[in-house]
Amino acid sequence: MASVRRGALLLASVQVAVIGVLAAAGALGAAAAAAAVAYGAACDLLALRGLRRAGATSVGLANAVTWTRGALTGGAAGLAVQEYPGARVAGVLVACAALALALDAVDGRLARWTRTATPFGGRFDMEVDASLILVLSVAAVPVLGPWVLLVGAARYLLLGAELALPRLRRAVPATRWRKAVAGVQGAVLVVVCARVLPIEAAEALAGVSASALAVSFGTQLWWVTREGRRPARAGVPEVASVPAP
Repeated sequence: MASVRRGALLLASVQVAVIGVLAAAGALGAAAAAAAVAYGAACDLLALRGLRRAGATSVGLANAVTWTRGALTGGAAGLAVQEYPGARVAGVLVACAALALALDAVDGRLARWTRTATPFGGRFDMEVDASLILVLSVAAVPVLGPWVLLVGAARYLLLGAELALPRLRRAVPATRWRKAVAGVQGAVLVVVCARVLPIEAAEALAGVSASALAVSFGTQLWWVTREGRRPARAGVPEVASVPAP
Protein backbone atom coordinates (compact mmCIF):
# COMPACT_ATOMS: atom_id res chain seq x y z
CA MET A 1 0.00 0.00 0.00
CA ALA A 2 3.00 2.32 0.29
CA SER A 3 3.04 2.76 -3.48
CA VAL A 4 -0.70 3.45 -3.44
CA ARG A 5 -0.27 6.11 -0.76
CA ARG A 6 2.56 7.77 -2.68
CA GLY A 7 0.43 7.83 -5.83
CA ALA A 8 -2.52 9.21 -3.89
CA LEU A 9 -0.38 11.99 -2.42
CA LEU A 10 0.86 12.92 -5.89
CA LEU A 11 -2.66 13.03 -7.27
CA ALA A 12 -3.90 14.98 -4.25
CA SER A 13 -1.26 17.55 -5.13
CA VAL A 14 -2.89 17.84 -8.57
CA GLN A 15 -6.17 18.63 -6.82
CA VAL A 16 -4.46 21.28 -4.71
CA ALA A 17 -2.85 22.76 -7.83
CA VAL A 18 -6.20 22.99 -9.66
CA ILE A 19 -7.86 24.70 -6.69
CA GLY A 20 -4.86 26.97 -6.17
CA VAL A 21 -4.80 28.12 -9.79
CA LEU A 22 -8.54 28.83 -9.77
CA ALA A 23 -8.30 30.71 -6.47
CA ALA A 24 -5.29 32.74 -7.61
CA ALA A 25 -7.16 33.69 -10.78
CA GLY A 26 -10.01 35.02 -8.66
CA ALA A 27 -12.44 32.38 -9.91
CA LEU A 28 -13.00 30.83 -6.47
CA GLY A 29 -14.18 32.61 -3.37
CA ALA A 30 -13.77 31.18 0.13
CA ALA A 31 -17.01 29.17 0.11
CA ALA A 32 -16.37 27.88 -3.41
CA ALA A 33 -12.80 26.85 -2.51
CA ALA A 34 -14.16 25.03 0.55
CA ALA A 35 -16.60 23.11 -1.67
CA ALA A 36 -13.77 22.15 -4.04
CA VAL A 37 -11.59 20.99 -1.14
CA ALA A 38 -14.47 18.96 0.34
CA TYR A 39 -15.07 17.23 -2.99
CA GLY A 40 -11.36 16.49 -3.37
CA ALA A 41 -11.08 15.05 0.14
CA ALA A 42 -14.12 12.82 -0.40
CA CYS A 43 -12.71 11.63 -3.73
CA ASP A 44 -9.34 10.81 -2.15
CA LEU A 45 -10.80 8.92 0.79
CA LEU A 46 -13.24 6.88 -1.28
CA ALA A 47 -10.60 6.06 -3.90
CA LEU A 48 -8.08 4.95 -1.28
CA ARG A 49 -10.72 2.82 0.40
CA GLY A 50 -11.60 1.20 -2.92
CA LEU A 51 -7.96 0.53 -3.80
CA ARG A 52 -7.36 -1.01 -0.39
CA ARG A 53 -10.39 -3.28 -0.70
CA ALA A 54 -9.28 -4.30 -4.18
CA GLY A 55 -5.82 -5.21 -2.89
CA ALA A 56 -4.13 -2.87 -5.37
CA THR A 57 -0.36 -2.41 -5.15
CA SER A 58 -0.35 0.89 -7.06
CA VAL A 59 -2.79 3.50 -8.28
CA GLY A 60 -2.20 2.65 -11.93
CA LEU A 61 -2.10 4.92 -14.96
CA ALA A 62 -5.78 4.62 -15.86
CA ASN A 63 -6.90 5.32 -12.30
CA ALA A 64 -4.51 8.30 -12.22
CA VAL A 65 -6.32 9.77 -15.21
CA THR A 66 -9.68 9.19 -13.51
CA TRP A 67 -8.30 10.83 -10.36
CA THR A 68 -7.22 13.83 -12.44
CA ARG A 69 -10.74 14.02 -13.83
CA GLY A 70 -11.90 14.08 -10.22
CA ALA A 71 -9.60 17.03 -9.53
CA LEU A 72 -11.14 18.93 -12.46
CA THR A 73 -14.62 17.99 -11.26
CA GLY A 74 -13.74 19.36 -7.83
CA GLY A 75 -12.72 22.65 -9.41
CA ALA A 76 -15.98 22.72 -11.35
CA ALA A 77 -17.88 21.98 -8.13
CA GLY A 78 -16.33 25.01 -6.49
CA LEU A 79 -17.20 27.19 -9.46
CA ALA A 80 -20.78 25.87 -9.46
CA VAL A 81 -21.44 27.06 -5.92
CA GLN A 82 -20.34 30.62 -6.60
CA GLU A 83 -23.21 32.87 -5.64
CA TYR A 84 -23.08 35.12 -8.71
CA PRO A 85 -21.00 33.44 -11.44
CA GLY A 86 -19.91 35.93 -14.08
CA ALA A 87 -18.94 35.26 -17.66
CA ARG A 88 -15.31 34.52 -16.71
CA VAL A 89 -16.28 32.05 -13.99
CA ALA A 90 -18.80 30.35 -16.29
CA GLY A 91 -16.12 30.02 -18.95
CA VAL A 92 -13.64 28.47 -16.52
CA LEU A 93 -16.30 26.03 -15.28
CA VAL A 94 -17.04 24.96 -18.84
CA ALA A 95 -13.31 24.53 -19.53
CA CYS A 96 -12.81 22.34 -16.43
CA ALA A 97 -15.85 20.23 -17.20
CA ALA A 98 -15.02 19.87 -20.90
CA LEU A 99 -11.48 18.69 -20.09
CA ALA A 100 -12.84 16.20 -17.55
CA LEU A 101 -15.26 14.87 -20.18
CA ALA A 102 -12.50 14.64 -22.78
CA LEU A 103 -10.33 12.62 -20.40
CA ASP A 104 -13.24 10.22 -19.92
CA ALA A 105 -12.33 8.81 -23.31
CA VAL A 106 -8.76 8.19 -22.11
CA ASP A 107 -8.86 6.28 -18.82
CA GLY A 108 -10.93 3.33 -20.08
CA ARG A 109 -8.78 2.93 -23.17
CA LEU A 110 -5.62 3.11 -21.08
CA ALA A 111 -6.93 0.39 -18.77
CA ARG A 112 -7.68 -1.88 -21.72
CA TRP A 113 -4.44 -1.06 -23.52
CA THR A 114 -2.32 -1.77 -20.43
CA ARG A 115 -4.54 -4.72 -19.43
CA THR A 116 -5.15 -3.18 -16.02
CA ALA A 117 -8.95 -2.93 -16.18
CA THR A 118 -10.49 -3.80 -12.80
CA PRO A 119 -13.97 -3.64 -11.23
CA PHE A 120 -12.67 -0.87 -8.96
CA GLY A 121 -11.41 1.16 -11.94
CA GLY A 122 -14.76 0.84 -13.68
CA ARG A 123 -16.65 1.88 -10.56
CA PHE A 124 -14.25 4.79 -9.90
CA ASP A 125 -14.75 6.02 -13.47
CA MET A 126 -18.52 5.72 -13.17
CA GLU A 127 -18.74 7.62 -9.88
CA VAL A 128 -16.55 10.48 -11.15
CA ASP A 129 -18.83 10.66 -14.21
CA ALA A 130 -21.92 10.76 -11.98
CA SER A 131 -20.50 13.48 -9.74
CA LEU A 132 -19.54 15.60 -12.75
CA ILE A 133 -23.10 15.35 -14.11
CA LEU A 134 -24.41 16.42 -10.69
CA VAL A 135 -22.06 19.42 -10.63
CA LEU A 136 -23.06 20.44 -14.16
CA SER A 137 -26.75 20.09 -13.35
CA VAL A 138 -26.28 22.48 -10.40
CA ALA A 139 -24.46 24.93 -12.68
CA ALA A 140 -27.27 24.66 -15.25
CA VAL A 141 -30.04 25.64 -12.83
CA PRO A 142 -29.79 29.39 -13.63
CA VAL A 143 -30.31 28.54 -17.30
CA LEU A 144 -32.90 25.73 -17.18
CA GLY A 145 -34.47 25.93 -13.75
CA PRO A 146 -34.50 23.48 -10.79
CA TRP A 147 -35.87 20.54 -12.80
CA VAL A 148 -32.42 19.90 -14.29
CA LEU A 149 -31.22 18.77 -10.85
CA LEU A 150 -33.11 15.52 -11.50
CA VAL A 151 -30.57 14.73 -14.24
CA GLY A 152 -27.68 15.08 -11.81
CA ALA A 153 -29.52 13.25 -9.04
CA ALA A 154 -30.57 10.26 -11.17
CA ARG A 155 -27.58 8.10 -10.24
CA TYR A 156 -28.04 8.82 -6.53
CA LEU A 157 -31.79 8.23 -6.64
CA LEU A 158 -31.01 4.80 -8.09
CA LEU A 159 -28.56 4.10 -5.28
CA GLY A 160 -31.23 5.09 -2.78
CA ALA A 161 -33.69 2.74 -4.46
CA GLU A 162 -31.15 -0.08 -4.23
CA LEU A 163 -30.77 0.51 -0.51
CA ALA A 164 -34.54 0.48 -0.02
CA LEU A 165 -35.11 -2.47 -2.36
CA PRO A 166 -32.09 -4.84 -2.35
CA ARG A 167 -33.62 -6.88 -5.19
CA LEU A 168 -32.67 -4.01 -7.50
CA ARG A 169 -28.98 -4.78 -6.97
CA ARG A 170 -28.49 -6.80 -10.11
CA ALA A 171 -25.92 -6.31 -12.85
CA VAL A 172 -27.57 -4.91 -15.95
CA PRO A 173 -26.13 -5.89 -19.35
CA ALA A 174 -24.39 -2.91 -20.93
CA THR A 175 -25.79 -1.69 -24.24
CA ARG A 176 -24.44 0.84 -26.71
CA TRP A 177 -27.62 2.85 -26.40
CA ARG A 178 -27.34 3.17 -22.61
CA LYS A 179 -23.69 4.13 -22.89
CA ALA A 180 -24.51 6.75 -25.51
CA VAL A 181 -27.32 8.22 -23.38
CA ALA A 182 -25.06 8.39 -20.33
CA GLY A 183 -22.21 9.92 -22.32
CA VAL A 184 -24.32 12.63 -23.93
CA GLN A 185 -25.62 14.03 -20.63
CA GLY A 186 -22.35 15.74 -19.76
CA ALA A 187 -21.87 17.15 -23.26
CA VAL A 188 -25.38 18.60 -23.30
CA LEU A 189 -24.97 20.19 -19.86
CA VAL A 190 -21.61 21.70 -20.86
CA VAL A 191 -23.26 23.29 -23.91
CA VAL A 192 -26.10 24.59 -21.71
CA CYS A 193 -23.67 26.04 -19.13
CA ALA A 194 -21.63 27.67 -21.91
CA ARG A 195 -24.77 29.61 -22.92
CA VAL A 196 -23.89 29.42 -26.59
CA LEU A 197 -27.46 28.53 -27.62
CA PRO A 198 -30.68 30.55 -27.43
CA ILE A 199 -32.56 29.66 -24.27
CA GLU A 200 -35.32 27.92 -26.23
CA ALA A 201 -32.81 25.71 -28.04
CA ALA A 202 -30.97 24.93 -24.78
CA GLU A 203 -34.23 23.95 -23.08
CA ALA A 204 -35.25 21.72 -26.00
CA LEU A 205 -31.84 20.02 -26.16
CA ALA A 206 -31.77 19.43 -22.41
CA GLY A 207 -35.35 18.17 -22.46
CA VAL A 208 -34.62 15.57 -25.14
CA SER A 209 -31.45 14.47 -23.32
CA ALA A 210 -33.25 14.18 -19.98
CA SER A 211 -36.10 12.22 -21.60
CA ALA A 212 -33.61 9.75 -23.07
CA LEU A 213 -32.04 9.37 -19.61
CA ALA A 214 -35.45 8.71 -18.05
CA VAL A 215 -36.18 6.04 -20.67
CA SER A 216 -32.74 4.50 -20.04
CA PHE A 217 -33.35 4.30 -16.30
CA GLY A 218 -36.87 3.03 -16.88
CA THR A 219 -35.73 0.17 -19.12
CA GLN A 220 -32.97 -0.65 -16.63
CA LEU A 221 -35.42 -0.86 -13.74
CA TRP A 222 -37.82 -2.90 -15.89
CA TRP A 223 -35.06 -5.38 -16.71
CA VAL A 224 -33.99 -5.71 -13.07
CA THR A 225 -37.59 -6.16 -11.91
CA ARG A 226 -38.26 -8.77 -14.59
CA GLU A 227 -35.11 -10.70 -13.76
CA GLY A 228 -35.91 -10.49 -10.05
CA ARG A 229 -39.08 -12.49 -10.65
CA ARG A 230 -37.17 -15.32 -12.28
CA PRO A 231 -35.60 -18.07 -10.19
CA ALA A 232 -31.81 -17.72 -9.90
CA ARG A 233 -29.92 -20.06 -12.19
CA ALA A 234 -27.74 -22.60 -10.44
CA GLY A 235 -24.06 -21.77 -10.56
CA VAL A 236 -24.60 -18.19 -11.70
CA PRO A 237 -23.98 -15.77 -8.81
CA GLU A 238 -25.75 -12.44 -8.73
CA VAL A 239 -23.71 -9.25 -8.79
CA ALA A 240 -24.81 -6.80 -6.10
CA SER A 241 -24.35 -3.61 -8.06
CA VAL A 242 -26.10 -1.81 -10.88
CA PRO A 243 -24.03 0.33 -13.24
CA ALA A 244 -25.28 3.74 -14.29
CA PRO A 245 -27.25 3.65 -17.53
